[in-house]
Amino acid sequence: MVTTVPAIAEVWAWLADIADPEIPVLSIVDLGIVRDVAYHEDRLHVTITPTYSGCPATMAIDALIRATLGGHGVRIFKLDVQLAPAWTSDWLTTDGRAKLRAYGIAPPEESAAALGIGIMRRPEARVTCPRCAATDVALTSRFGSTPCKALYRCNACLEPFDHFKCH
Repeated sequence: MVTTVPAIAEVWAWLADIADPEIPVLSIVDLGIVRDVAYHEDRLHVTITPTYSGCPATMAIDALIRATLGGHGVRIFKLDVQLAPAWTSDWLTTDGRAKLRAYGIAPPEESAAALGIGIMRRPEARVTCPRCAATDVALTSRFGSTPCKALYRCNACLEPFDHFKCH
């Protein structure tokens, strides 16, 4: 059996080509769930943190990473799932945020912690319509097309849109 030992940068590039199953415009690197790529005792380790512990895409992402590494000849590796610290929308890359906006999904502008979002605070004050950039928007449903998004309507252009929730 031939085993490839790729450079760390090469593995990051491969992972950057894996589309998120729920938001295909984003790669898993854009999403910020790939936390680390490293060799430990001559074994490649890829560490990921799911966007939340019940994310239905986690198993699909796991399979995509395994298939990608295997497709590049990497036969011996370990995929680690790290739940702490918990994933935060702060980990979205700048490119990822721009891709979301271009795709018609309003990206989170600031972290939930920075906004002080809690039960008594309404997050829509920071949501911007990805189509016309208006800030006069209304929350339609706390759940959008996937659990990590909320559904909004723009009061300026009247278009509905998803907003990637701050986590």
